[in-house]
Amino acid sequence: MTQAVIQTLGESALVLNAGVNLALSYQLRLWVVASQARNWPHVIDVVPGMNNVTLLFDPLQADIRQLTGKLQNAWDEAAAVQQLGREIEIPVSYGGDYGPDLADVARSTGFSAKEVVKRHAAAEYVVYFIGFQPGFPYLGGLDPALSTPRRSEPRLAVPAGSVGIGGSQTGIYPAASPGGWQLIGHSDINLFDPHSHAPTLLQPGDRVRFIAREVLL
Repeated sequence: MTQAVIQTLGESALVLNAGVNLALSYQLRLWVVASQARNWPHVIDVVPGMNNVTLLFDPLQADIRQLTGKLQNAWDEAAAVQQLGREIEIPVSYGGDYGPDLADVARSTGFSAKEVVKRHAAAEYVVYFIGFQPGFPYLGGLDPALSTPRRSEPRLAVPAGSVGIGGSQTGIYPAASPGGWQLIGHSDINLFDPHSHAPTLLQPGDRVRFIAREVLL
């Protein structure tokens, strides 16, 4: 059983860290902990992250020692989640102006651009958490052979809908922003709508499959 490390963050937050290695089994347990913690007295907010979960609490009401013990027990007792979330297909146009870094990823990995696209679209991904910007999904499940370092010089503007690789993960930019991920494609899907009842299309635990709509080599 992995021993979690619980640390204080200021005077009104606790962070449970489950380690540095990306593992779906850890994320499943963290989601169980987060779900439970949202119902605890004096907990204001719960923020799941990559291999961690943060609890924001009322420091005038909560007993931090008791809350720390409760958090540790929840981690130790978290049952494995058998059912992940929804399966969502996302159409992607790869290469060309849609994926200006596809050739660089191919050179870095030793594959042809066509093989990079094939491997990227063949995997099933899991949304580990939403962060960086509203609706941005950090997706685990990338073929390890496609792992590529982020760009040495980030772009000042990455178009909304860009699909990129950053290290051992892949993700999609919901909105235009600066960014340093290697861009290999683009999707027209809307990942964030602030006016919707559920603003973010994807949620932690959802499964994602990329569908190659077109490939420009």
